[in-house]
Amino acid sequence: MITKIKNKIKNLTFKSVLKGVGKFFLNTFTMATISIGTLGLFTSYINPTAYIAQQFPNLQIGAYTLETLFTDVKHWQSLGYIAWSISGGMIALGLAMHIRSLGKVIKAIKASPRAVLNFPMNVYKKVRTWRDWLLAKINYLNEESAKWRTAFNIAKSPYSLLRAMGFSPQMALGLLFAGSSVGGGVIVNETILADRTFENGDSGYYSSNNPTGNINIPDETLEQALKRQDSDNTLRIIVGTLPIQEVSIQNVSIGTAYNSSTLPSGKTEAILVEGTNAGGVSTYLEVGELIFEKNRCKQLIVENVTSHTIEIIGNLSDGQSITQSAGTGLRRAIIGGHFQSKSLKTEYGLYDRIHLSADTNNVNGKIGRLVMSNIVSKGGTCNLKRIKADTIRINHNRIGAGDGFGVKDFKIESSVNAVHWVVDDNAELLTAEPASLATE
Repeated sequence: MITKIKNKIKNLTFKSVLKGVGKFFLNTFTMATISIGTLGLFTSYINPTAYIAQQFPNLQIGAYTLETLFTDVKHWQSLGYIAWSISGGMIALGLAMHIRSLGKVIKAIKASPRAVLNFPMNVYKKVRTWRDWLLAKINYLNEESAKWRTAFNIAKSPYSLLRAMGFSPQMALGLLFAGSSVGGGVIVNETILADRTFENGDSGYYSSNNPTGNINIPDETLEQALKRQDSDNTLRIIVGTLPIQEVSIQNVSIGTAYNSSTLPSGKTEAILVEGTNAGGVSTYLEVGELIFEKNRCKQLIVENVTSHTIEIIGNLSDGQSITQSAGTGLRRAIIGGHFQSKSLKTEYGLYDRIHLSADTNNVNGKIGRLVMSNIVSKGGTCNLKRIKADTIRINHNRIGAGDGFGVKDFKIESSVNAVHWVVDDNAELLTAEPASLATE
């Protein structure tokens, strides 16, 4: 083998090297020309922007965005026969680069008419061979991917089982790694037990403008900017310029409702849903339908809210004050189309706090449907404020701090107004906060 290589190197001449380089550039130019021509023909009929947006919803190269791409393709399609001619000419040029002698081609055709008849079948066989090779590689990669996915699922199954049984992230890791002290952030950064996701009930900072395009995983850029610590067990949702189709949080426990949990330092709200009114920024949270039902709160305070319809039914509280202020709120629907963020849904979880707000960018955050149901909170208040909605339903909640009817633990402030009010079957009942439950 070494001898053969030496002989090939020895036989190399400047002419042969130049010939090889020329052939390489010729092939490269030919492929590029044919590819660009084919792409031009394709985009003459079909605008691929919608398909690209599905894979890269936040695509931006410098000042070039999806909107710019859509406009440019539409302009190309408007050129009509000019676009077809340019694309067809580039394909013809690419093919012509490989026809070195037209006379030889004609001579070959005359010498072998049968070759002309067999040409389509020969081309098909070559294409089929290439197709089968490509599909074999794709199948191999799919099989390997499935094997690795199964391996990771097996590796993380003990952790997932413990989380499904109600253990906190720290407790689950403590059981798996006895004798060690592990923060919640290690789940992502240092183990393959499980990626943090909203759906799995993991804490973190989630944003509708997540640069990865996946709203269901924490926004690492946002967590770094807000200096989130590994020990932070807050569920933080920031609604940016992109609307969210739906946010649904159900069957979770908040604050000191379970042992070994406390509210974050300096925070008094266990649940806070709000627009933004700080640092010169004044925004609202716009919601199509807001449902706050079957929850336990130390206090429930609703203020600075405008809605078309407000429904308050079947709430029991340790003192209540409901002020029904007439308003002119409009019917409201959140319409985001293809470019809105997909839904955020979780059906279990243990958090020290839930905070959902509009971003600090002077743009109102928008959510099509917000559902908060069967949430047990303790140690802090539940606050809904700076919201504009079509419909708000506050039904069948149990509210109280155990301080008697003299203190109104359930308050609908005078800054809340609506065109239609439905207030029925709400009653005062001596109510204290629930006992903290063990997580083990």
